[in-house]
Amino acid sequence: MDELIILGSGTGIPSLRRGSPGILSISESAKILIDSGSGTARKMLEVGITYLDLDLLLYTHIHPDHSSDLVPILFACKYADLPRKKDLLCVGGPGFKHYFDQLKGIYGSWIDPQSYRLTVEEISESPLLFQDMKILSKPMAHIPESVGYRIEFKDGKSIAISGDTDYCKNIIDLAFEVDLLVLECSFPDEKKIEGHLTPSLAGRIGLESNCKKLLLIHFYPICDSFDILEQCRNVYQDEIILGEDLMRIKI
Repeated sequence: MDELIILGSGTGIPSLRRGSPGILSISESAKILIDSGSGTARKMLEVGITYLDLDLLLYTHIHPDHSSDLVPILFACKYADLPRKKDLLCVGGPGFKHYFDQLKGIYGSWIDPQSYRLTVEEISESPLLFQDMKILSKPMAHIPESVGYRIEFKDGKSIAISGDTDYCKNIIDLAFEVDLLVLECSFPDEKKIEGHLTPSLAGRIGLESNCKKLLLIHFYPICDSFDILEQCRNVYQDEIILGEDLMRIKI
């Protein structure tokens, strides 16, 4: 059965409760890591997954809280006593290859693959066919490099993940009738910030996309002082899950 694991339900603001963004998608054919904020590589160990197990890295955008563990993961892959052997595909939005080239300019051979093949790509308008899955993408309303993803599994199940975004038509289209929609929910309704969602806006996206289940993550610490669930439920009446670190959700 397909499963999603929340490695980090928070943001770039340090929190004892919530780690930086990172999500694992585990299916029969592949283990996909979507974003890897600070501490993601270690958090994976808590659910029994290592840098050796990953088949695909997907990045929603290149802000540090979503991408800062890319270098540690690639560095670990060179560990002499336990080097990575299988190929690894790393995919991001527009400008991701330039971003990766800049990382190579800084870290050089420290992140160059030696015992495996690393492929770095930018997602295109055409679906990415990976293993037995189809991965679609659309730009999100955050920064120019931001994209959201829709993953369709061979058993007919589907998930959509927004990354950081404001309300926009693209996330509604991407998430149309998915089994699980994972949305950022950075701030309560009373503290709306441009480029991010609130519970009511997340609920509106859930309602308009007709998703079957809504999972909220990317909570800034202020969210802990508000009834995020109730604010979202005022708009979206189907199942809502407030994400927590290391939470597992069956798809």
